[in-house]
Amino acid sequence: MSPSTNTATVLVMAKAPVAGQVKTRLGATIGADQAAEVAHAALLDTLTVCEAVFPPGRRVVAMAGNIEHSAHPVALGQAFQGWCVVAQDGASFGQRLAAAHRQTHAALGGPVVQIGMDTPHVTARHLEHVVAASSSGRPVLGRAHDGGWWVLATTSPDDVDGLQEVPMSRSDTWAHTLASLQKAAGTVLPAAELGDVDTARDAEAAATAAPHTAFARAWHALLPTHDGGTR
Repeated sequence: MSPSTNTATVLVMAKAPVAGQVKTRLGATIGADQAAEVAHAALLDTLTVCEAVFPPGRRVVAMAGNIEHSAHPVALGQAFQGWCVVAQDGASFGQRLAAAHRQTHAALGGPVVQIGMDTPHVTARHLEHVVAASSSGRPVLGRAHDGGWWVLATTSPDDVDGLQEVPMSRSDTWAHTLASLQKAAGTVLPAAELGDVDTARDAEAAATAAPHTAFARAWHALLPTHDGGTR
């Protein structure tokens, strides 16, 4: 799929990679500064793969936190060129997700393909499959190995009715999200199941799956002081 022929919009829900504020579960094992470094790399990889699928004008980042407080604000500013960067709005993560989908639909129409920055090993083919499925007019939901989800494509702002009530970051988040989407929109199409990066073991798996990525390079740079992510 050429970006020039893609009329869907990508929405990246991101968190500024500030030490102590991002990837805290991973940071408990490898250190807060190191966790922020790999989060920075994961965000760069996410932007890069999205740019291979979605054209300029169809790229939105909804950001939580201040990138000026991150270790690499200049690099992030450069990476955001060609993207519309907006602030996340809402108290809970579910509220912020729903608001970001609605705002993107209002500004650009649908479908809206939303991912986070926890799957640096995602490929253009994964995203192209989601775009193709969403062209049916049905929402698309991709399950994560831990019971959450890694991608949500909505074709109408009404699809996210009830999303703000879904419990997030739990082993049943995917199931609750699926039920919410089915109530709002009926049929929900699946996407490939992927793992996301919450722990050192997850990080090692993602780096192994995609050794060409900035995430893999950042992770492997930690190996002299870390055991490779098996704890």
